[in-house]
Amino acid sequence: QVQLVESGGGLVQAGGSLRLSCAASGRTFGSYAMAWFRQTPGKEREFVAAISRSGSSTNYADSVKGRFLISRDNAKNTGFLQMNSLKPDDTAVYYCGAGLSIWDTRLNSMYYWGQGTQVTVSS
Repeated sequence: QVQLVESGGGLVQAGGSLRLSCAASGRTFGSYAMAWFRQTPGKEREFVAAISRSGSSTNYADSVKGRFLISRDNAKNTGFLQMNSLKPDDTAVYYCGAGLSIWDTRLNSMYYWGQGTQVTVSS
């Protein structure tokens, strides 16, 4: 079992930045690729970014490329999502997940999920 807890969400103006964290406990965090997804009311949860177990490979949704940066610190069992140049369209609940491949972005490819953290970007 892996427990994931997100933090760092909040209210920010368009053009601003936020850094989300995903703290993991339980089985070895480094055994899993980590991903971030987001969801708005009435819409399906969508892929944002993923990072491999070692941190050497990443994958981003086109909508966030060049603005978001995913990273991880396996020694601290924590993953991060640095979000820059935020837009109102980035408003969502952000979830971190643990899976096996950064290239499998299906929801059911995640073995574990956190409870989510709200990000609101005002215009």
